[in-house]
Amino acid sequence: MNSHDLVIVGAGLAGMRAALEGAIAGIDVAIVSKIHPLRSHSCAAQGGINAAIDAKDSRESHAYDTVKGSDFLGDEDAIELMANEAPECILEMDRMGCPFSRLEDGSIAQRPFGGASFDRTCYAADRTGQVLLHTLWEQLVKSGVRVYEECQILKISTDGKGHVAGVVVIDIKTGEIFGLAAKAVLIATGGYGRVFLASTNATSSTGDGMSLAMRAGAPLADMEFVQFHPTGLRTSGILVTEGARGEGGHLINALGERFMGKYAPTKWELASRDVVSRAEQTEIIEGRGRDGAIFLDLRHLGAEKILERLPQIRQLAIDLEGVDPIREPIPVRPTVHYSMGGIRTDKYGASPLPGLFAAGEAACVSVHGANRLGGNSLLDTIVFGKITGKRASEYVAKAPRPDFPNSDVQQVKAMVEELKQRQDWGIRPIELYTRMASAMNRYCGVYRTGEDLEILLGLLPQIRKDYQLIHLDDKSDFFNQDLLRALELGNMIDLAECIARGALARQECRGAQYRNDHPQRDDENWRKHTLFHWDGNKGEVVLSYEPVRTLGKPEYTPKVRVY
Repeated sequence: MNSHDLVIVGAGLAGMRAALEGAIAGIDVAIVSKIHPLRSHSCAAQGGINAAIDAKDSRESHAYDTVKGSDFLGDEDAIELMANEAPECILEMDRMGCPFSRLEDGSIAQRPFGGASFDRTCYAADRTGQVLLHTLWEQLVKSGVRVYEECQILKISTDGKGHVAGVVVIDIKTGEIFGLAAKAVLIATGGYGRVFLASTNATSSTGDGMSLAMRAGAPLADMEFVQFHPTGLRTSGILVTEGARGEGGHLINALGERFMGKYAPTKWELASRDVVSRAEQTEIIEGRGRDGAIFLDLRHLGAEKILERLPQIRQLAIDLEGVDPIREPIPVRPTVHYSMGGIRTDKYGASPLPGLFAAGEAACVSVHGANRLGGNSLLDTIVFGKITGKRASEYVAKAPRPDFPNSDVQQVKAMVEELKQRQDWGIRPIELYTRMASAMNRYCGVYRTGEDLEILLGLLPQIRKDYQLIHLDDKSDFFNQDLLRALELGNMIDLAECIARGALARQECRGAQYRNDHPQRDDENWRKHTLFHWDGNKGEVVLSYEPVRTLGKPEYTPKVRVY
């Protein structure tokens, strides 16, 4: 059995940045990734990364915008830490060679983004995540970090004394199941967008790390807060960057009316994402959409600007919707995009389960609260990837090596073998997935009601029961995608239950959670984080709550959000 000081699960921006910090600290660090690191979903982030690097901007302004954008549910100590660290993290990436777009004087270009009081979003055309990922990958290769590529985590192991001891992994290339012992595990597996049928996320975004962490004994937090991005392509749901609106794009309805002034009279298209998505959904519901969509109009920007600043967006629109945004508007709709929830951690990325850390979208630090601002997700990965990697490295330098339970490997092998040996009867994984994901879209969308959520929670127990009846068409060992989709589905069912239970329990409107039957924000009763625990005896998710971490600053006092 191989062993390392620190095993990082996930090779996106948060995982890579944490691994680089481990290499700098001189510990034995390894990465486990179910896809090639450069295929990580971080590469799909388009618009930019926030930082107060302009002399006329301030860290304080960035922090306030984030607190407000979170609908006053974000933890203020973590938000200030992120805003304070942001400029140096951007300049550090610049020194590594990240090819940011530039102004004429050579300084890093910044564009406006939703919910921000200053144009502080650094970018690289409309491929910002991709260039950040490639830049960190170069550093990772140079540092010699071991990467278990195309290996999927199946279990987080503990030593029987309440300490994380490593992970159990399947090598997708060969089917081999093995253990990796570690003093600490850092989860950076990204979000769970594929719990919903329509999502901007890649098919790899199944929330594996979150579910397995909860099963291992770590709490999740704020899972009911699911961000719907205002501009997913109508047909595929693929992301159209907020940068398109930052560059001056307009949202129009089927009548050709620019409608955001009715909902956000100051910021218009650059209000926070929850506000814009609800405005679009209202236009669609009231009959001013077309085929379930409204339109993003870039025509007035001109061909030169579109080709310089938004070349990927133009190509996606041409290839996937058959429209050239230089000549006609792009049909878009609100689409599941980001999880504000995740593994609950402190501001240094440590979970309550000793030896378990989390960073990036898989974590709930919580800097995003009930609604994330555009440009803060890439920042979250870089800042807290670095901070959590450093804290985990300090932890393993002092921690004894826990005993890895070899029985976990045998249990996982037996589970996988039993699944493969089932006869060809029952339910195929894709059929059950479609039932679950369709129900999530239908009953847990932009607008929610208690009645719909009760229906959803009535469906999920049968889906969980039917999961025990699934069978595989592919019984092979090598690159068995049928097996992997089945294992991912089990994780997604756990997360679907978390989302639905949290949304039903929270009887208020806050950020991405909008309850038609409880249409006001309720700070007295609901300015608190929802925690989700796995009850192994009952076989279900149970909820508890904890207060928001506040700093007592008058400027952070909750008030009505207007844009």
